[in-house]
Amino acid sequence: MKKKLLGVLVTGMLMLGVVGIAQATFIDWNTWTTNTNGTMGSVAVTFSAGGSMDNLVSNYPSYMPTTSFADGVIVSNAPTSANGILQLSGGNGNTNTLLFSAPVVNPVMAIWSLGQGGINTTFNFTNATPLFVAGGPSNEYAGQPITVSGNTVSGIEGNGTVEFLGTFSNISWTNPVNEFWYGFNVGTAESAPVPEPGTMMLLGLGMAGLAVYGKRRINKEA
Repeated sequence: MKKKLLGVLVTGMLMLGVVGIAQATFIDWNTWTTNTNGTMGSVAVTFSAGGSMDNLVSNYPSYMPTTSFADGVIVSNAPTSANGILQLSGGNGNTNTLLFSAPVVNPVMAIWSLGQGGINTTFNFTNATPLFVAGGPSNEYAGQPITVSGNTVSGIEGNGTVEFLGTFSNISWTNPVNEFWYGFNVGTAESAPVPEPGTMMLLGLGMAGLAVYGKRRINKEA
């Protein structure tokens, strides 16, 4: 009897695990309206450039293929062309800062076309530690995944997304290497992820199994 109960409990726990794994977060990606302002969901974004910004590019790039910017486990959706991108050229030690109108939890940053052949270009974050989420080639210039080491994101024609764990009112960094040009966008999740219908069904079956086993045991002991 104990072995049967253990088996049912393990099955239920595995199903709970499946639900957890399936909860990739839908990101509200910022949409740039000017080269200093944008919105992501209900949060206003302000960019304070440290002399390394070139311009806002609207309706570009494609942020495709999706797997280069969204892993489907942590982040479910990549930015789109409609979100736009801010050009950076780098080449100095000045600080660039993103300011959020309200604190955001676990923000993410998509970085596009960082560096080029023979030029290893970096984002050196000063108040946040990036964690690698996804990376790969872009539709525009191919390339490879960005790399992350400590507080530095590097790329030689690198693309990808990083996540910052914690609650942030601002994120700051420097772009010390000059290269024309690379860019970025930022996003956050404003609501908890909703489990997919299939995983909810599995969870229900697991809980139902526990209930049936408990009822049979009570009837037998009575």
